[in-house]
Amino acid sequence: MGMSETHVTIKDFSMRFGRKTVIDDLSFDVKKGEVFGFLGSNGSGKTTTIRALLGIYEPTAGDLLIDGQKYDVHLGIRLGYLPEERGLYKKESVIDTMTYFGLLKGMQRADVRAWSLKYLERVGLGDKAKTKLNKLSGGQQQKIQLGVTIMNEPELLILDEPTKGLDPVNRRLLMDIVEEQNKKGTTVVLVTHQMEEVERLCDRIILLKDGKKRAYGTTDEVRSEFGSDLIAVRYTGTLPEKPELFKIHKHLPHFAELQPLQDVKPKAITQALLATAGFELSLFEIRKPSLDDIFVQVYGESALRES
Repeated sequence: MGMSETHVTIKDFSMRFGRKTVIDDLSFDVKKGEVFGFLGSNGSGKTTTIRALLGIYEPTAGDLLIDGQKYDVHLGIRLGYLPEERGLYKKESVIDTMTYFGLLKGMQRADVRAWSLKYLERVGLGDKAKTKLNKLSGGQQQKIQLGVTIMNEPELLILDEPTKGLDPVNRRLLMDIVEEQNKKGTTVVLVTHQMEEVERLCDRIILLKDGKKRAYGTTDEVRSEFGSDLIAVRYTGTLPEKPELFKIHKHLPHFAELQPLQDVKPKAITQALLATAGFELSLFEIRKPSLDDIFVQVYGESALRES
């Protein structure tokens, strides 16, 4: 595969801080024009990888390349990075801040202002252009920061938890904007815990756990790799326990998800259920595990503890 196909290449990357190994021999790539989901629980090494890619950290070992070369400042113009730790100059007005960053990125003042005013309308902040940043809520500041990140139409966008702390309506708005950028051809690396964002936007994903790659591929490939299919049943009566055929994965009134044991065919489960006295089946559906199911499977208790 030529360099032209690959936007980001991470090869044999390890990162140690003192004795602690944060990333252990990690390799993956991000293709041009895709939305790539970079997933993991806190402390799994996602932010460290991004900081090493952007030259903020010097890797202990390995290569981290953008367009086949190590990051340098000249690449910055073609790159938009939204860090998890947000920070903007709080004392300035919104429009002045956005203009300042646009000029830094080599845009013309008139273009930046026009772009910024249009963007503010788009994200419901049209009346806030003259407001000082520190008078805005955290969510509003986040929208400004995303605007600053995408204003020069970068070729590569790296977004670290872009919707953290936003309500569902604003989360969707932000995702719409990210999706539009991608439709224009921008490659997007999305660091997130939000599985609905991943399901909706990502072409391929990597799951990182304790600095190691646990899964990597398209969402369907990762689903197939992890966990057998689940069987969803809607019913009346009492759900029988059949530990020799299935485990009960989820159980609500009149609805359950069953996980077949290795080598058990769905048909055997249907037959066993239908043979149960007083048990009526109204739905029997085979489905792949959701990314949420997989997230819990990979990160288990630690991810639950965080939330």
